[in-house]
Amino acid sequence: MRISLLYHNFRCGLSLHGGGPGLQEPLPLGELDISSDEFILDEVDVHIQAHLEDELVKEALKTGVDLRHYSKQVELELQQIEQKSIRDYIQESENIASLHNQITACDAVLERMEQMLGAFQSDLSSISSEIRTLQEQSGAMNIRLRNRQAVRGKLGELVDGLIVPSALIMAILEAPVTEPRFLEQLQELDAKAAAVQEQEARGTAVCADVRGILDGLRVKAVTKIQEFILQKIYSFRKPMSNYQIPQTALLKYRFFYQFLLGNERAVAKEIRDEYVETLSKIYLSYYRSYLGRLMKVQYGEVAEKDDLMGVEDTAKKGFFSKPSLRSRNTIFTLGTRRSVISPTEMEPPILVPHTAQRGEQRYPFEALFCSQHYTLLDNSCREYRFICEFFVVSGSAAHDLFHAVMGRTLGMTLKHLESYLTDCYDAIAVLLCIHIVLWFRNIAVKRDVPALDSFDPADPALSSLPPGTLSAPAPSSPCPGGAYQHSSPYGGAQEAQAQLLMRQTLGSTHLLHGLLYPIPDSSHLGFP
Repeated sequence: MRISLLYHNFRCGLSLHGGGPGLQEPLPLGELDISSDEFILDEVDVHIQAHLEDELVKEALKTGVDLRHYSKQVELELQQIEQKSIRDYIQESENIASLHNQITACDAVLERMEQMLGAFQSDLSSISSEIRTLQEQSGAMNIRLRNRQAVRGKLGELVDGLIVPSALIMAILEAPVTEPRFLEQLQELDAKAAAVQEQEARGTAVCADVRGILDGLRVKAVTKIQEFILQKIYSFRKPMSNYQIPQTALLKYRFFYQFLLGNERAVAKEIRDEYVETLSKIYLSYYRSYLGRLMKVQYGEVAEKDDLMGVEDTAKKGFFSKPSLRSRNTIFTLGTRRSVISPTEMEPPILVPHTAQRGEQRYPFEALFCSQHYTLLDNSCREYRFICEFFVVSGSAAHDLFHAVMGRTLGMTLKHLESYLTDCYDAIAVLLCIHIVLWFRNIAVKRDVPALDSFDPADPALSSLPPGTLSAPAPSSPCPGGAYQHSSPYGGAQEAQAQLLMRQTLGSTHLLHGLLYPIPDSSHLGFP
């Protein structure tokens, strides 16, 4: 094969140089324009040079072989090779035929596979279109499902809010009000009534079907609640009963009053008025009795007008009376009386008058005042919290309702204090009571009971005192030369001056000590 190629290239080279007559094969000049003067033979030279560099050509030229003879020899060799190839082909004809048959069979198989793949492709195309259709249908169904779920949720809430279950009906009609299930179903009834009212405002027609049932249950619930709360309030009036126990029990049913307030305000007002009237009378009766019994355990001897500084230290004389030799010099001393304002005694145990009477115990006025006002403070704080929680009030409404309950009792307490102080000459007791008032007002602020801010016993305590109680009055009669003249069974003016000086010293010292005793911070209460 290599010799034939060299022969072909060589013949082409001879043709270009005008070789012999046997080398007349045309050259593939293409679109070469040889008529032009600008024809360039560079490309031809390149091909000739390339063929001349071939080893066989070099050898032929070097040995001087006749190229025409050489080309015939090459052609003969090619013919021999061709004949040999034909003989080989004839020898392998059976194999070639078998190969042809196999190729034909493979071609048939491939054709069938092509047909199958084409059918599969068409099936895939149809399946793809079906999948797209199914996707569209699935999307539409998903949208419808979400819409139905949304509608179902809304309708479910509406239906649940409107349907009255049998458990609710049985609990409202048959269960006692003290059972937990009555309270639970009452809350459910209140929620359903509110839901029906809201739907009626929106124009929902189905509400008319359940309005009658809910109204009947509401009337039944209001009646049972009214009877229950009024019975609790009436139980406060029983003699020797502790009203705080049923009052505390009422707090567990505070929702009952809220239900009445939202569904039957007239009944709620009736219950509130009955509570105010009952508790107002109970507090007034209790504190009037308590004050009367407390005053029976007061010290028999109290400071009188004759005990003021500068008054004769003699006894009142009657027709058959004898001079009293008791010393009034200790009237203005604190002694153990200061214990009533010690920090450990500012929330003291309550004095029980009949127990003190059996033990023949007696107390100064400030101790009685402290016990009475502490019970009043404690009950007022408890009552204010109960009113706020049970009657659902706050601010000015709570203040007004509290004073409707406690106003008569507070007024009676102030009148009793004013009545006592109009004839009170015990300055130490007055100062101690003012100290107690300031302390108790501070406690009321800490307990967050602003309704007691207007209750101020300190003002009547100061305004009702007789003249000279908190100041040293003028002495009885001056002696010539500026000395005070006292008639005394024990001596003359010199002894009277000594007694007067001692009383003034004791009074000033203990009054100052009472004023300077630590008082709770009351600047925020409006006191100077």
